Amino acid sequence: MLDTTTGAGATAGARPPMLEPALLPRAARDAFRKLNPLALLRNPVIFVTEVVSILVTLLSARSAFLGEPWAFQAWIALWLWFTVLFATFAEAVAEGRGRARAESLRKARTEARAKLLLRPDDRTIWQPRDATDLRVGDLVLVEAGDIVPSDGEVVQGIASVNEAAVTGESAPVIRESGGDRSAVTGGTLVVSDWIVMRITAAPGSTFIDRMISLVEGASRQKTPNEIALDILLAGMTIIFLIAVASVVGLASWNGAPPSVPVLAALLVTLIPTTIGGLLSAIGIAGMDRLVRFNVMATSGRAVEAAGDVDVLLLDKTGTITLGNRQAAALHPAPGVDARALAEAAILSSIADETPEGRSILAFVKERHGMAPPALPPGATVVPFAAQTRISGLDLPTGSYRKGAADSLVRAIGTEAPAALRQVVERIARAGGTPLIVAKDRHLLGAIELKDIVKPGIRERFAQLRQMGIRTVMVTGDNRLTAAAIATEAGVDDFIAEATPEDKLRYIRDAQGEGRLVAMAGDGTNDAPALAQADVGLAMQTGTQAAREAGNMVDLDSDPTKLIEVVEIGKQLLITRGALTTFSITNDVAKYFAILPAIFVAQYPDLQALNLMRLASPESAILSAVIFNALIIVALVPLALRGVRYRPAGAAALLRRNLLIYGLGGIVAPFIGIKLIDILLQILGIA
Repeated sequence: MLDTTTGAGATAGARPPMLEPALLPRAARDAFRKLNPLALLRNPVIFVTEVVSILVTLLSARSAFLGEPWAFQAWIALWLWFTVLFATFAEAVAEGRGRARAESLRKARTEARAKLLLRPDDRTIWQPRDATDLRVGDLVLVEAGDIVPSDGEVVQGIASVNEAAVTGESAPVIRESGGDRSAVTGGTLVVSDWIVMRITAAPGSTFIDRMISLVEGASRQKTPNEIALDILLAGMTIIFLIAVASVVGLASWNGAPPSVPVLAALLVTLIPTTIGGLLSAIGIAGMDRLVRFNVMATSGRAVEAAGDVDVLLLDKTGTITLGNRQAAALHPAPGVDARALAEAAILSSIADETPEGRSILAFVKERHGMAPPALPPGATVVPFAAQTRISGLDLPTGSYRKGAADSLVRAIGTEAPAALRQVVERIARAGGTPLIVAKDRHLLGAIELKDIVKPGIRERFAQLRQMGIRTVMVTGDNRLTAAAIATEAGVDDFIAEATPEDKLRYIRDAQGEGRLVAMAGDGTNDAPALAQADVGLAMQTGTQAAREAGNMVDLDSDPTKLIEVVEIGKQLLITRGALTTFSITNDVAKYFAILPAIFVAQYPDLQALNLMRLASPESAILSAVIFNALIIVALVPLALRGVRYRPAGAAALLRRNLLIYGLGGIVAPFIGIKLIDILLQILGIA
């Protein structure tokens, strides 16, 4: 199992330190800016702590002005402010990690000049135009050396594009009209050839613009679970406010009410300040971990949903397989020479510009040493068409054709021999695609095309199965081909001859059974399913429609990265649960420090609860407040890094939380508060 705490992955590289020194000065400044009470209102626990800090600060200043003892109050006020600052600092550090990524994206966003086409049918007639002046629907020519001025779809041509500015990957990628690799991103560089693109994004709303807003922590919306936990923490805060008010009433009735600073210390140590101070940082850090894997999530809700996914749909072509079917073998018909079949395969493919046609030429050259000749004079090209599924070449010496078995047999009006039919069926059962080759009306044999399953994907699916996730392959292939690929890839199930409606129906049915569904895809035909899925991971190399429909975009276009996405989602939920457990048990332990200290004068029997054997009531109260502030700082790295995820059931996770974080939350205050108490005595502070 991958260790997501290390950030190790195919694209993430080595994990930088959780607290990068370069980010700390900016985070410290931001922590002070976040002290604005209006900004803290969204975090009720820390807001209450700030209000209490202001009150104790004013009372300390009043005592100093009147010549009354004020040092103890001032110490409490100081550490209450530290509590608030450490909480805002944790959030600022988490946001700073995303902001660093945003700054690098801003550098990639250039004010490029565009070649606006004046006539759609003539790419030689254009005029220069600023990228900011382009409008949706404009047609733009982009040639080698030009920066792609905005997001768009390729409508003509094919080009090699360097997308390092967006993905960080230096190897150029192919972008061409039609298919699922037609989307281009503003700020990328055309390395060779040319394309005509249609602008699909208005200025300020390009893919890079959206990524910048997403990776900056300030734009992150709270998730439903986070909102629910906020409500719980707010409820606990209100309960303890009432409890402290009751304490005041009871103590006043006994004639010895505690001072306001002491009550303030009691309140802050009772309410769940630890998880309240770290909650926002946990959520921001979860999205930041996705960014470090080159995945952009449009919402924190998508990250959380990934942690609960139990069904994963993957498109076969380009997802489970490499995407381009390649020639794998030639199978001569009985009585046909292998070189005759190879020559016919070359001539029928010489004008075929599809990836399959080019792979046939490369295969024959490699295996048979026959290079494709120049197109002979007087030759008539029969281009491949989706309707006929046939391509070829007419020469004075004969007519050469290749195509799908049923289409070609029907077109030339002849019957395939039994041996050739068996070869065709065997290729299909093995997950390949058979093409028949003919000269005139004579069938020469079959070409086996194979869509190669990506290396290591079977092991990756085994990891998903271990995590309790069911994998389903979706393909338009027939059931024989789909079954063979599914077996080779190791998926749990498959949907053959699938239409966009079939994908959508499957997702809705699974969701109707209470399952959370993730979908990875890159084509326009995947867009409805990506939009319906709880987690829709669109490929950066895919179409604009797919990228807009999904709630995550993988900049590396590696659909198997959903494994890391799921792990990060689970890690986010586990981290939040672990630190909530620690915070609650941590508060319980602090009661044994501060409650006996406050009421031991009125109720001497409470001395039995002074398990820490603290030196004095003042030392106990101040030690608890100091520990309450410092524990937030101590847990910031864990909140940013996340608790390591290991596949386990809910009962095992609960057991681990209670044994490690529950027990740790009880033990840590006993040790920490006692050590602080000793230090205060040495320094003579309390």
